[in-house]
Amino acid sequence: MRIACLQFAPQLGDVDQNLNRADAVLSKANPKNIDLLVLPELAFSGYNFKSLKDIAPFLEPTAAGISSLWARTTALKYDCVVTVGYPEKVDITPKWPASPEYYSSAITVNKEGETIANYRKSFLYYTDETWALEGPDGFYDGVVEGLGNVAMGICMDLNPYKFEAPWSAWEFAYHILHRQANIAIIAMAWVTREDARSYSRTPKEPDMETLAYWVARLEPLIRCEDDGEIIIVLANRTGVEGDAVYAGTSAVLGIQSGEVKLYGVLGRGERELLVVDTSNRPQAKLVSDPSIPARTRGPAGPLSGGTSMLGEHRNESCDSRASKGIQSSFAPLIEPEDIQPSIDEILAGGISMSPACTWTGAEFFEPCYGYHFRQ
Repeated sequence: MRIACLQFAPQLGDVDQNLNRADAVLSKANPKNIDLLVLPELAFSGYNFKSLKDIAPFLEPTAAGISSLWARTTALKYDCVVTVGYPEKVDITPKWPASPEYYSSAITVNKEGETIANYRKSFLYYTDETWALEGPDGFYDGVVEGLGNVAMGICMDLNPYKFEAPWSAWEFAYHILHRQANIAIIAMAWVTREDARSYSRTPKEPDMETLAYWVARLEPLIRCEDDGEIIIVLANRTGVEGDAVYAGTSAVLGIQSGEVKLYGVLGRGERELLVVDTSNRPQAKLVSDPSIPARTRGPAGPLSGGTSMLGEHRNESCDSRASKGIQSSFAPLIEPEDIQPSIDEILAGGISMSPACTWTGAEFFEPCYGYHFRQ
């Protein structure tokens, strides 16, 4: 399967130019024979609105606004399935009197430009709560021609509900398993805990701490050790909107038989089209490194950064889940038993990429707490 993630830097409320920005990335890449193209959450409106009043001018009718038109036009041009995040305003006329309904949604159209899904975000981040409702129908699942059995979420859906559910509830990961999906699509507007200046110094390097967190939230898929591969599409954005610095790092993963494959990943600041072919050899794999003994690892520490956040993860101590009796590890990936790092350790340390990594030969990501991505 050939999958593309369009990572760019939309600006808040600048819809026309955001459309041009996305078109410019696509035109430059000129992708051929792709099966799926995924854009970020609220791709053309921008994300960091502070109130319903602020986002109101950019709300779009259900599957009928500028984002939907762009998705249909692009699907026909590139002969592929397209998923785009947009701010939805529901026409409540048929059920009047009723309260207004607004959602952070993602429209998916098929190769013929026909709407096949309109998913509404289930778990809201605090920014969403200022204007949007929770999607009433739960996470999406359905059969999409050319893709198979698809699960779909939007950004915060990957996290525990309201950050109040136990870490081990694994809501979205279990949805993927229970629905027997072979591909999960996640449109994102995921922020980093770093400040804009320091983050922009290495635009071509992925934020491996963020990628490690995403992998950690998919632990049940790793533990099940299923022989069938599950493809995970993480389509994020980059850039800055006010106090929000976006993490980029769009990636396509494959999880199979307890192993995490990295088919491709973009840098934190790159404005590019990531195109991968999952029938080809992955660029890297997440593996254990027995050469790093457990005694060399310090205890999990807090996420630093004042009021900033790691993605949609509140600024809490990484070991706070352990104090609540909720602790996990990548057991299927670890051998022997005595060097198992916990998920808390992984998140505390991140997974750093060597600045020298060029994705050629036998280059390695620097190991962290017993793990590295290896080619």
